[in-house]
Amino acid sequence: MRRLWPALAALLLAGCGVQPSGVTDAGDAPTGVAPGVTLYFLDTHDALTPQLRETDRLGTISDAMALLLSGVGDSSLHTDIAAVGTTRVPVITTPGVIQLMTPLTTGDVTPLGIDQIVCTALGVHVQSGGPRTVKVRVTFTQPTPESARLRTCPLLS
Repeated sequence: MRRLWPALAALLLAGCGVQPSGVTDAGDAPTGVAPGVTLYFLDTHDALTPQLRETDRLGTISDAMALLLSGVGDSSLHTDIAAVGTTRVPVITTPGVIQLMTPLTTGDVTPLGIDQIVCTALGVHVQSGGPRTVKVRVTFTQPTPESARLRTCPLLS
């Protein structure tokens, strides 16, 4: 037992060999409590314009898509997404890609409408603490080569 005490004391004094490190950057922190979700519509010059929809919470990407597909509400903005009966948009998130399975055909949406969808999805993703480097794939009810394209938001790049 006498031999064990000095060895135990030496071990305690030596520590485990882990050295302290400096602060490391892990990216932007989530923004905290959100008053609502930012949807992207078009102004009179067809420029993408953010509109805060007050919902008392940020919600999910799917929630934001349902609000976007519901229309502009009582604002002066407009949308290039046709009104459809279904507003449910399943979302699959994998590392680096958000896939949106819209209830739209390619005839229901213009390229600016697709930008509205992509910017709204990425806005929620980034505000939730996700990286800006994620891409979005928008799929339509009638698959086309356009559906395979990975997109970014021109306002959030």
